[in-house]
Amino acid sequence: MGNLRSKNMVKEVIGDMKPLNLLILFFAGVINAFGVTMFLFPVRLYDSGVSGLSMLLDQVTPARFTLSLFLIVINVPIFLFGAKKQGIVFTIYSVYTVAVYSFASFLIMYVLPVDVSFLSPLAGSDLLLCAVFGGVISGVGSGMTIRFGGAIDGVDVLSVIFAKRIGISLGTFLMLFNTLLYTICGIVLHSWVLPLYSIVTYYVGSRTVDFVTEGFDRAICAMIITVKADKISDALSENFDSSGTIVKAIGGYSKTDKEIIYFIVNRFQINKLKKIVHDIDSTAFISLQDVADIVKNRE
Repeated sequence: MGNLRSKNMVKEVIGDMKPLNLLILFFAGVINAFGVTMFLFPVRLYDSGVSGLSMLLDQVTPARFTLSLFLIVINVPIFLFGAKKQGIVFTIYSVYTVAVYSFASFLIMYVLPVDVSFLSPLAGSDLLLCAVFGGVISGVGSGMTIRFGGAIDGVDVLSVIFAKRIGISLGTFLMLFNTLLYTICGIVLHSWVLPLYSIVTYYVGSRTVDFVTEGFDRAICAMIITVKADKISDALSENFDSSGTIVKAIGGYSKTDKEIIYFIVNRFQINKLKKIVHDIDSTAFISLQDVADIVKNRE
């Protein structure tokens, strides 16, 4: 009975994994490795999270302990530790992407005819260029990994597990970890120049991750509180070629019946939406909020 249950679970997990995701995650790992090894590692700038910690450990330990080794040794146990909370498919995707990242880093640093010992092959010794382009490229790899179901850094998983337990947000947890990491880097290097440039890398990389995962043109959710919901909804559908959702509501002060229209637009359509709504109901209340992603049922 137990074997049958295990087989069914394996089939279910395999069924949930998508070949396209695995292909994109492969490229995500390679892209991340390219950004780190071609721009950051040669000039001793540091990525964020476990990636940055692995770079530091590579530099302060004997030569046989490499960046590629630390990426696996540190990340994999963290992902396995968080497997119950994050799910098996997420864990497999994440370990797979880290393995690709680790192997691609090894190839670039030790196999391919590319010298990454002292200077960036593409940006030389220009720390600002290395920080910006290293951050952008590694951010693209990290963002692709997140968008297609995994994570390329174990600190993301730790933040999900421990942030709420200690009463802070996920962003604060990541910021505290990286602040501690860059402080340790400064102490080890006896210099604060490289850690400070690494903060530039961290900022550029995090913004790039946001763009990749959420898109450059984020959607806007408009919540319209009105007493003329049917007319406004019809006008919005006619002008934007899409429909909204009407929810019944009661005014908190007046106790009168009202309706809320939930409608999605992009940022270029906000002014048009406001005009349409207020032409029909000048007393309507409009609340606008960013929408990180929209998932449509394609069945």
